[in-house]
Amino acid sequence: MINRRELLKQMAWITAGSAMANHASAFVSDVKNKKIGVQLYTVRNEISKDAKGSIKRVAELGFGEVENFGYNGKFFGMTPAEYKSLLGEVGLTAPSGHYMYGNFGNRQIPGTILYGWEKAVEDAKAIGQQYMVVAYLMPEERKSIDDYKKIAADLNKAGEICKQAGIQLAYHNHEFEFEGMGGQLPFDILTKETDSKLVSIELDLYWASFANQNPVELFNKHKGRIALWHVKDMDNTPKRNFTEVGNGQIDFASIFKNAKASGMKHFFVEQDVCPGSPFDSIEKSIGHIKRNLVNYL
Repeated sequence: MINRRELLKQMAWITAGSAMANHASAFVSDVKNKKIGVQLYTVRNEISKDAKGSIKRVAELGFGEVENFGYNGKFFGMTPAEYKSLLGEVGLTAPSGHYMYGNFGNRQIPGTILYGWEKAVEDAKAIGQQYMVVAYLMPEERKSIDDYKKIAADLNKAGEICKQAGIQLAYHNHEFEFEGMGGQLPFDILTKETDSKLVSIELDLYWASFANQNPVELFNKHKGRIALWHVKDMDNTPKRNFTEVGNGQIDFASIFKNAKASGMKHFFVEQDVCPGSPFDSIEKSIGHIKRNLVNYL
């Protein structure tokens, strides 16, 4: 006969096993339901010819989320209501979108940090965006460290406006933020002189790697702040060109394993230049991610 101590021990193991099974089930369910996104800039030429058809094709390839670009008062020629309706019809959401700083050329460019930002935030909220991302700084906007300090101050102001609408502002890097200027790194200025609660980071994994930065080290340095990723690969040629995810030299397995340190909430496949049809390229990328990477999340 099993004594009380042995019975309790067996019951404890059964309870623990049940909890582990439930945890594993929840994890598998979360991975299964993880939506993979794409930055629509990848299919920009196709969108310019047929926006609705191109966005529908993206959904058919298995993507669940898109990141917008090119907002100018409308989304690809559509009002917020029209665009939101299209996304709903094809089963997509747009949690994020790209915007410009706005201090170049004709400064009266709607939907930039410096001009018409309140309307851009209003429209982003209308389509359900959770993030608004500063996509790129033009060369004339970033000539000095003082320029970056001014940009950081403006990002804080823009981030406060976003916060009031329930949206998070973020900044997307290229390689130049990691190039020394006046003995400092612009990336350090942008992260140190912005409020981490108002300005998150969208880390472009390709451009960080191109600048010889280790993405995982950046995750650990800025724990929980790197909420968005651009997932694009780098080929093994001396020029280190863009290529499909899984076709190059970036160690995505290590990166995805460290998603928790990053604080990653969404990630988007992007390929600035494709060898053929961008739809073929993003199809290859999403296939590799589904087969080899999502299970690390």
